Amino acid sequence: MQRPKTINTHKSKRLVIGLTGGIGSGKSAASAWFATQGIDIIDADVIAHEVVVKGSPTLRKIQKKFGDWVINPAGQMDRAAVRAHVFTHPEALIELEAITHPAIREAAKAQLAASTSAYVVLSAPLLIEGAEAGLANLCQRILVIDASEDTQLARASLRDEQSMIKIKAIMANQLNRDERNRHADDLVVNENNLAALHLQLQPLHQTYITLAQQLKYAAD
Repeated sequence: MQRPKTINTHKSKRLVIGLTGGIGSGKSAASAWFATQGIDIIDADVIAHEVVVKGSPTLRKIQKKFGDWVINPAGQMDRAAVRAHVFTHPEALIELEAITHPAIREAAKAQLAASTSAYVVLSAPLLIEGAEAGLANLCQRILVIDASEDTQLARASLRDEQSMIKIKAIMANQLNRDERNRHADDLVVNENNLAALHLQLQPLHQTYITLAQQLKYAAD
């Protein structure tokens, strides 16, 4: 499903497609396909790990805010301890995100500026929910990869060998399908195999190339 093919031309000369979807929807498979077409992929999950590497300014800010316990003996962030803490202290999650979100956004902006492909895909599982705050504002269009809850559960359990309870907890932290889909400029329903997914992505790829050219001409 597509909305009218219009874009905001005031943001950038670069067309940025925000790619999102619930756990097990096939967002990663879609991202991988775009990469095979020569499109640069900016992954918010990867950036979120990069900004808190050992010795990084962001990790030092987290340590200053919460204490030395957030650092393990190897000098890296103790992710398990931090996750457990913010799970039982919701206010701590807000404080943590206030530190990490600006760093993620700035890193994403730097990668966007360095991109050389026809357009760019900015992939973020919580793009709409706001857990990567401000990233949606960097995008001209939002592409949602959608799948039924049964399909999500089946795929996620096979992929990560996670318990159904854990998968459902992750899903509960994400928007429900209807709400997420309402934010979509482009919607791909991914209920079948990879070949069927790729068939739906191909015309979108061509559309994005056309839109990218229009955006470039409008900005010149």
